[in-house]
This record gives sequence, structure tokens and C-alpha cells, in this order.
Amino acid sequence: SAINFLERLCLTWMFFFMMCVAERTYKQRFLSAKLFSHITSARKARKYEIPHFRLKKVENIKIWLSLRSYLKRRGPQRSVDVVVSSVFLLALSIAFICCAQVLKGHKTFLNAAYNWEFLIWEAALLLFLLRLASLGSETNKKYSNISILLTEQINLYLKMEKKPNKKEQLSLVNNVLKLSTKLLKELDTPFRLYGLTMNPLIYNITRVVILSAVSGVISDLLGFNIRV
Repeated sequence: SAINFLERLCLTWMFFFMMCVAERTYKQRFLSAKLFSHITSARKARKYEIPHFRLKKVENIKIWLSLRSYLKRRGPQRSVDVVVSSVFLLALSIAFICCAQVLKGHKTFLNAAYNWEFLIWEAALLLFLLRLASLGSETNKKYSNISILLTEQINLYLKMEKKPNKKEQLSLVNNVLKLSTKLLKELDTPFRLYGLTMNPLIYNITRVVILSAVSGVISDLLGFNIRV
């Protein structure tokens, strides 16, 4: 019993250590995205002591897009995605087991000690996933903030009225900003859940397994068949 307890304790510590590393990576991504969104603002750039430049030249837009691409790919990517996907699949498996136990006998579900352990694990994993979902959502909002490009377009239109001799040059920059706006909209991947990378296979498994299990539990508790 002592050896079994120590093995479970070590495995639990290793698993939650990997989750803490993944959360730290998400926090670093959010910090980079936050500072990146302040580059084009003189007041915020001065406040956070970071470089500042306006998107009034084609070279500046090119630097801005390159920096955005570099920051999004900076740091561990595949290893963190593997950890998050593993946590998601584990939470999915525990939820399916709990639903199966409830269908087997919902009156005696809480009498077993291992069911309480499953519920504790499920609560911990869901809290972790919600934390990552919040950080991922905020990070995506910072990188996909189209209002920065729209603000720069308005500034260009105002400059065209003040400096008609530079209208051709400013029009070129404005066209590049429009193309950049379309590019940022096209870069949003379809399989994302609040910033968490969702593999199409994981998405389909989630939809089929979880909805089927929830449908069975609701039908058993209410006494009539319900299809979710």
C-alpha cells in the first residue's frame, strides 16, 4: 500500500508539474502578445519601456508582421500542445467514466472512493483547462486586434488631406494595411477553442463521446430518452 501510494503521488506530481510548465508558457505568450499590442501606441510604449513605431511606411508594416510571426512561434510549441491535448483527453476520459458510473447506478455513485478520486481529478483538470482557455483567448485577442490597423488607416486618410503631395505614397501604405487586415483574418485557424489548439480528431471524439454520455445520463435521470 505504501509503495502504491508513493507511485501515485510521484505520477500525480509529475503530471501537475507538466501542467504548470504549460501554464507558464501560456503566461509568457500572453505577456509577449500584450507588449506587442503596445508597440504602435506611443503612450503605452513609453510606459512599458518598449520600442515604438507607427505603421505609416511599408517597411514598418513589414517589420510589424515579421515581429508578430516571430513572437507567435517563439518558445516551445509542440511539447506544450501535447501536454494540453493530453490533459484534455484525460479530462474527457474521466468524464466518460463518471457518466458510465452514473448510468450504472446513480444512487450508489458517491459510495465508492475511486469515484470521489475521479471527481477531484476532473475538477482539477477542468480548472486548469479553463485557466489555459482564458490565457489563450486573451493572447489571440492581442494578436488578432484589427483595430490597430484600422486606426493606422484613419491616420493615413487624415495625412492625405494635410499632405496631398504625398498622396500616392500614402495610398500605397493604405493598400498594404488593407491586405494585412485580410491576411490576419485568414490566419485564424478553424479548430481553436479559446486559444487552445484543437486537433480535428480530438474535436470529433469530444463531440461524439461527450454528447452521447451526457445524453445517456440525462435520459437516465429524467426517465425518458433525450438525444443531444
